[in-house]
Amino acid sequence: MADSRKYEIHVAVVTQYLEDQSNPAEDRYAFAYSITISNIGTVAAQLISRHWVITDADNQVQEVRGLGVVGHQPLLQPRQSFEYTSGCVLTTPVGSMKGSYQMTAEDGRQFEAPIAEFVLSMPRVLH
Repeated sequence: MADSRKYEIHVAVVTQYLEDQSNPAEDRYAFAYSITISNIGTVAAQLISRHWVITDADNQVQEVRGLGVVGHQPLLQPRQSFEYTSGCVLTTPVGSMKGSYQMTAEDGRQFEAPIAEFVLSMPRVLH
């Protein structure tokens, strides 16, 4: 049980609708998301890759996999955080994202850091 506390990553997300990059008349809705990845475990760990599942209001699903985040594979020491902002474009005014980061701890152990589902929504669409 104590072993699992060694490998613990907390992910916090803040989203924003990008009105200036959106065009609802053409079904283009742009969103930014700012993510803070915090190592709350006791072992340093490096973010190797990401896996996103992006779902729009029509239940169209895109999966995105890739190395690192915004060109980085940050090594997080215990109690250290890494922040970045990225974005996505949907064809509906509401959607959601969830996924995981694939991590490698300094002791060689590989583990996943889950990213809980969060909503992307144009203002005044959800009440």
